[in-house]
Amino acid sequence: MGKYEELSRKALESLGGVENITHVTHCATRLRISYARKSLVNEEGLKDLPGSAGLVNKDKQVQLIIGPGVHDAYEEFLEISGWKEGGAVAVEEEEETGPKNAMYYLNKFGNFVAPIFMPVVPAMITGGMILAMKNLLVNYFGMGVDSGTAQLMLMIFDAGFAFLPVYVGYTLASQLKMQPIMGAFLGATLIAPRFGTGTVTDFFGIGIPQVSYSSTVIPIVLGVFFMYYVQKVLKKIIPEALTFFLTPLLTMIVVVPVTLIVLGPLGNQLSGYIAAFCIWLTDTLGFIAQPILSAIYPYMVMFGLDKGLSPIGIELIANLGYNSVTGVMGFVSNICIGGTALAVATTIKDNKAQKGMIASFGVTALCGVTEPAFYGALLSRPKALIGTAIGALSAGLVAGIFGLRTFVQGGCPGYLTLLFFVDQNGGLYYVFIAILVAAIATIVSFVATKIILSRDAKKAVH
Repeated sequence: MGKYEELSRKALESLGGVENITHVTHCATRLRISYARKSLVNEEGLKDLPGSAGLVNKDKQVQLIIGPGVHDAYEEFLEISGWKEGGAVAVEEEEETGPKNAMYYLNKFGNFVAPIFMPVVPAMITGGMILAMKNLLVNYFGMGVDSGTAQLMLMIFDAGFAFLPVYVGYTLASQLKMQPIMGAFLGATLIAPRFGTGTVTDFFGIGIPQVSYSSTVIPIVLGVFFMYYVQKVLKKIIPEALTFFLTPLLTMIVVVPVTLIVLGPLGNQLSGYIAAFCIWLTDTLGFIAQPILSAIYPYMVMFGLDKGLSPIGIELIANLGYNSVTGVMGFVSNICIGGTALAVATTIKDNKAQKGMIASFGVTALCGVTEPAFYGALLSRPKALIGTAIGALSAGLVAGIFGLRTFVQGGCPGYLTLLFFVDQNGGLYYVFIAILVAAIATIVSFVATKIILSRDAKKAVH
């Protein structure tokens, strides 16, 4: 019996069986299961599942908060349920009811973006960390910059970042219910060596801008969306007997030139605008921007809006070489949640099991995984979140004053990701700043929460 077998069986039953499932994926900490009909879902049965720290049910998607073991839970759920990507839904989907306000569309956006970028994150984290380790070895431990080892480490880094159009093309095509390989195929054309050498200059006399698409995201996103609509048209006019080979052929003949001539250069321009906006934001608000962003970040995670920040972080790294916005706010926020959870644990006197559980949530949050602490300990204690905000404002202010920035795009920033702050030349300045910021975040959030909860307890006694 696997660790998540009981969770999988109970979740499957409460969701109305495999026939009611439309999509299964996961992010860094949550198992995300989309369903067709809400009337078949037993939400009470999804609560207190073994191995789950909490539940979020919104926009016809159940999110089971698992933590670092979420991939194992995902694999076990697929095995238990027998559900496969692309499988037909056996029940008619219900019409969505209720007001479709701004939050509704933000949630829809977050749910759509997460399965595209989260599968790519491990490659980016690994590549970035390898680069940071290589820089440290070259600058401080005497390893030759041209040595085979250094070049091997650079190769791993390149594999994590340079091929982003291929990775994102694959995951986006999968999310759009297309053949994933076609999205990867388009991504590969953008970074093909022949294009990179500058020999592909025109298409039937129409000039092709010489743009580098290595490590970019927006150009392939625009290209795959265009591919999606081209395929929809082609499937309507091509006989079924010919569609297997004729649809991909005609798709690439149409999509590749349009992407290289129009959509790719446009995507590069948009990437530049995103980077420019973030610079404008920090320049306009100065060091005030970071504490505000850090304080509101937990609630962005709560509503799933943080997943929409992933493309911004990727584009900042690709365009500027660093990220002084999204990576830093996540780092500060995560550590503050950890400090707050540890403070909550120390206030519990009569329940050792609960005390130990929340303490473990706090340690996990300090390492970058906050959902168990946020949902399992803090949401039920709203006053504790004041301590989180105080810590985030304090640490975020220091981060803003010193201009803290990350050089690796990845999820779950915390004490275990301090190498994210090693600069391109192996410099440790931002690492030391990050350690200072982390210490302030931990101490201030812990002390503030402790004071708030202690005062609250005294009031309750009197």
